[in-house]
Amino acid sequence: MSQRTALYFAVVAAALVFAAAAAAPPEDPWTPTQVITPEQLAKELSSPHKPIIVSVAFRRLYENAHIPGSVYFGAGRDPLALENLKEWAKSVPKTANVVIYCGCCPWDHCPNVRPAFQALKEMGLTHLRVVEMPNDFGKDWVEKGFPVEKGK
Repeated sequence: MSQRTALYFAVVAAALVFAAAAAAPPEDPWTPTQVITPEQLAKELSSPHKPIIVSVAFRRLYENAHIPGSVYFGAGRDPLALENLKEWAKSVPKTANVVIYCGCCPWDHCPNVRPAFQALKEMGLTHLRVVEMPNDFGKDWVEKGFPVEKGK
């Protein structure tokens, strides 16, 4: 094999390794015990120990329908929204029961929950959880008849 052919194969192999790494799903910042279902959260909404609920979805989704009482600081992928979220978290007790959710798209493709969860985790919140919405907010929350609010 010539040097040129060997170099070609080395470059192709490196490109394939890079492409595989880039295509790998992002690492989740939460543990399995920090993930809850929409059904679990819906039950908690009527409990005396209702969590603080944070929507990290896109504004349009939040305005069309959101979980009642949820607070909104912007989409979790937006750096300014993350700064607003962190500023808010400074006043939240570290042991507060906080649940974040998005629902903009299928769970494994969501651009918002991972950065928002990571930001709140770095703020030291110790009872932080995330709602897994396998499909989206419409299918996994609204169509199941769970309560919603509309508007800002």
